[in-house]
Amino acid sequence: MDARIRQYTPADQGPVVTLSLRAWAPVFASLTRLLGDELFEILRGDWRVSQEQAVHDVLADPAGHIWVAEADGTLVGWVAATRHEDSRVGEIYMIAVDPDAQNQGVGKALTDVATDWLRESGMRVAMVETGGDQGHAPARRVYENAGYTALPAVRYFKAL
Repeated sequence: MDARIRQYTPADQGPVVTLSLRAWAPVFASLTRLLGDELFEILRGDWRVSQEQAVHDVLADPAGHIWVAEADGTLVGWVAATRHEDSRVGEIYMIAVDPDAQNQGVGKALTDVATDWLRESGMRVAMVETGGDQGHAPARRVYENAGYTALPAVRYFKAL
């Protein structure tokens, strides 16, 4: 897919929220299967509400830098990155690609733009975090294809 990447503008907010919720639906379905309904409900509640708020928070974060990908006049993805000056580690902290545009290079292009910005900003390390479940498999492929190295971690949960 030939997508053009540009800086985010406030006019992009609605499409960014909409495509994010579409992109993340399989992720939250996967997490529900792994955790079970009770534990997922305790941890996340209505994931759409919390994720919509999380996107709004990221879009309003003055420390973040945000880019969007457009194809044929339609927003198909976005990425947000920030710098942690004290550690010289930069972080890609939110990314989404519309399901209809996945597996076409959009995620990698967005990751590359954010990574390049972090490098040019003087960061020594770039990091991104994602889940190890099946729903996050596409994200892991993007980051591995962009040259990131995975650091395995395990997090356990139990409903009380």
